[in-house]
Amino acid sequence: MKTITILLPAYNEEDSFGEIRQAMNQVLIDNPNYQWQFLIINDGSTDHTLEKAICLCNEDSHYHYLDLSRNYGKEIAIMAGIDHTQTDALIIMDADMQHPVSVIPEMIRYWEEGFDDVYAQRSASEESWLKRITSKAYYNILQCSTSIAIQKDTGDFRLLDRKCIEALKNMRETDRNNKGMFSWIGFKKKGIVYQQKKRMHGKTKWNFYTLLNLALNGITSFTTTPLRLASVFGIAVSAFAFLYLFYIIIKTIIFGDPVRGYPTIMVTILFLGGIQLIAIGIIGEYLSHIFNETKKRPGYFVREYK
Repeated sequence: MKTITILLPAYNEEDSFGEIRQAMNQVLIDNPNYQWQFLIINDGSTDHTLEKAICLCNEDSHYHYLDLSRNYGKEIAIMAGIDHTQTDALIIMDADMQHPVSVIPEMIRYWEEGFDDVYAQRSASEESWLKRITSKAYYNILQCSTSIAIQKDTGDFRLLDRKCIEALKNMRETDRNNKGMFSWIGFKKKGIVYQQKKRMHGKTKWNFYTLLNLALNGITSFTTTPLRLASVFGIAVSAFAFLYLFYIIIKTIIFGDPVRGYPTIMVTILFLGGIQLIAIGIIGEYLSHIFNETKKRPGYFVREYK
């Protein structure tokens, strides 16, 4: 009998455990021909998430929990779950249960047909218009910056075959962009459509700042295109400046040039200064990644695993 793990990263999700138990029971009912494990990753929660996870493990042998030493963020929590997965396949879901378990049989069917990565794409969402627009822009920017096909409207909700699990285990960077990494490893992929459920308890941990930080880290950890764009833009601005300098010299020699043009000088200085600061900022982002990775620290520490 094939084995499948459902990975549930959780941060302050104590109120969602009723839905988690109900949803996982439904998984057992709908898919009786597989051996199931439910792995809850406690990502440094400050509420009673860990206590609820321990209770589930004591009551039902299908459940296991991994207690991280602090809050590392969802990307690292998923990394920790992947590292501790020993089954034939892995399904990643949000602990708030906005991902419907009703699509899992379809995921398994495509997996049995030979697909290694069956990812779920949102068909509809109750997110704000701003979040939808910025999310679309992020995926477009990420796709334009790489030749690797990036799946749009796709999060972490997916089924990964053992081959994908082992490939991801070999990728030890701590500044992670899981969505990009899922695409980078390749293998045979299949997309299915689902409708995201309404959150029943608690509130989202994502705000504009955390999403912006995730997007910037995701782009700079996955592609060097921003550095290349900074170089190209710098060359273009320098070429324009040299042409303008040549124009000023010719104009002065032929017509002479009284002392004037203060606004033009100030605009030019501010413009070039802004470009330089942007380029330095981009370089700084990449230097921060290099700084973090060259330390070669473990991505996380585990307090307890059961």
